Amino acid sequence: MTSREDEAWRSIVEHFGDRAELSADEIAATAPPEPEPEPEQAPVLEIPAELAPSYDEEHYVPPPAPPVPVPHGARLAAWIGLFGVPAVALLTVVAGISLPSYAGLLLFCWFVAGFGYLVMTMNDRRGDRDDGWDDGAVL
Repeated sequence: MTSREDEAWRSIVEHFGDRAELSADEIAATAPPEPEPEPEQAPVLEIPAELAPSYDEEHYVPPPAPPVPVPHGARLAAWIGLFGVPAVALLTVVAGISLPSYAGLLLFCWFVAGFGYLVMTMNDRRGDRDDGWDDGAVL
């Protein structure tokens, strides 16, 4: 560092914690001006209760949602394999449990088979549309 920088730092350290003393004139000059009073505003007109719109009448209440479909058979086993196997693997790693090699291989095969089954049985919606449904607006 140069000597000018050393002197600047030394000055900062020497005056650290000193409070600036301001005169009454300086304090008055730095004070924010008092706000002007706002003009009075005209009262808002109130709508009679019989003319006011009722929010209950115009509020849309959707119909109750249909129950969540529960898969059966092979599809249920595939979903359990897809989500259950990673959960079991995570729990065994966190708990420090060592699975036998055949159990690990069985879980891995269950995961891969479940994923493969779900991919192979996906509905192909790009084919013929006999059900009347489509993917949205056609431009």
